[in-house]
Amino acid sequence: MNTTKFSVMDASKAFKKSRTTIYEALKNGELSRDHDGLIDLSELLRVYGNPIGVQSSTRTEHVQKDVQVHVHSEVESVLKDQISLLKNQLDLANQREKSLMQHIEDLTHRIEFKGTLEKSEQKDIEKINQSTNSNIATDPRLESEMNYDRLTTPEQTENKRIPVPEHVKPEPPKRGFLSRFFLPNG
Repeated sequence: MNTTKFSVMDASKAFKKSRTTIYEALKNGELSRDHDGLIDLSELLRVYGNPIGVQSSTRTEHVQKDVQVHVHSEVESVLKDQISLLKNQLDLANQREKSLMQHIEDLTHRIEFKGTLEKSEQKDIEKINQSTNSNIATDPRLESEMNYDRLTTPEQTENKRIPVPEHVKPEPPKRGFLSRFFLPNG
């Protein structure tokens, strides 16, 4: 919204009216000022008509330039803040990516190491199986005892039951709502 505003002195020069006339018009309510103390061009045109010599006021140009410079500097500072924020977010994302790549690499090494351990354990188990097969013929123990690895619990063959009393008192027949209050304990 680009509106031209005049100070009292600029309005008196542009419309060829004395300052006292403009002040009286302001006091009587014929003219009104904005919150910044300047008079809008539309107000002056309404009261005094078209100006005699339309000249651009230096004061209004300064006000408009100041507003544009102020707005430009605010936009510039907001953009700089956003740039710094985005740079920080990019740095954090790069750090997060590096740490995740390192974690993936560690997990890959663990899997490879575990694979080599499992191969060596397989060989050890095969050696043990070969030695136990030769011992089974000479050892009188049962095969089930040989397979027991102490990691699992043996199955219980005994069936435990909860004792239930044989004499159960039958439930009394259900009574209606009113019979609970009016009939005796029956």
